[in-house]
Amino acid sequence: MRELVVLGTASQVPTRHRNHNGYLLRWDGEGILFDPGEGTQRQMLRAGAAAHDLNRICVTHFHGDHSLGLAGVIQRINLDKVPHRITAHYPRSGQRFFDRLRYATAYRETVSLTEAPVDADGTLATTEAYTLQARRLSHPVESFGYRLVEPDGRRMLPDRLAAHGIKGPDVSRIQREGSLNGVTLEAVSEVRRGQRFAFVMDTRLCEGVHALAEGCDLLVIESTFLDGDERLAEEYGHLTAGQAARVARDAGVRHLVLTHFSQRYTDPEEFERQARAAGFEGELTVASDLLRVALPKRR
Repeated sequence: MRELVVLGTASQVPTRHRNHNGYLLRWDGEGILFDPGEGTQRQMLRAGAAAHDLNRICVTHFHGDHSLGLAGVIQRINLDKVPHRITAHYPRSGQRFFDRLRYATAYRETVSLTEAPVDADGTLATTEAYTLQARRLSHPVESFGYRLVEPDGRRMLPDRLAAHGIKGPDVSRIQREGSLNGVTLEAVSEVRRGQRFAFVMDTRLCEGVHALAEGCDLLVIESTFLDGDERLAEEYGHLTAGQAARVARDAGVRHLVLTHFSQRYTDPEEFERQARAAGFEGELTVASDLLRVALPKRR
């Protein structure tokens, strides 16, 4: 199962209908929690997610609406005695904030939490299911966006298999061994492009935004402001709905999720209207709390 569980969508100030940030990506058997703001632990409960579901925590930057929930989440991981290792990624420049949040109050540590701070663009981890990458963004405090890339696979082509008389258990065999009776795997299959996901929070337009979004199947990106407030967006290091949509359009994004909304706006549909006006024609979701968004099916 691959889906995004939206736990919160507010920017600096939560509202009656929007919790502070929090996003759980379920990727096959792993769970990656992005930017746990205040209330994330309770939102996870409401969404049916448990501490045992987490394998990684990725923090883009250390503003409160993106990180104050860390204390509760980390303590819950320990209270529930999660049996597997959990890795935390965050800007190295914010190490003092991570330390304060990790040890905000007294509790019994029962879990091995691995700290893996980020200090430059590059690859953070490689597993069989994905490569996790980071790119620097443009915000008043150091901020990084994250990107998951699944390795390319191969799609078997029934007509070519039949032409070579390959069927039944031999299909698995040629996939496993790479050739069978002089027939190569390449002759009976084609490349199946791996899925790509990116998470882009507080930032102005910059090279990192475009690099993270490139070719994504699902892009989660902040759109704190509407286009009429573009000057404010630039001043405070944020994007508008139109800017986010143009990034997605130019990057060939298949499904765009807008989130991180300023409390000054009361009409969510206006974010969609401005994104469409900017020329984005793919699938578009204006996020709401506790929404679930499935990754698009492979091409």
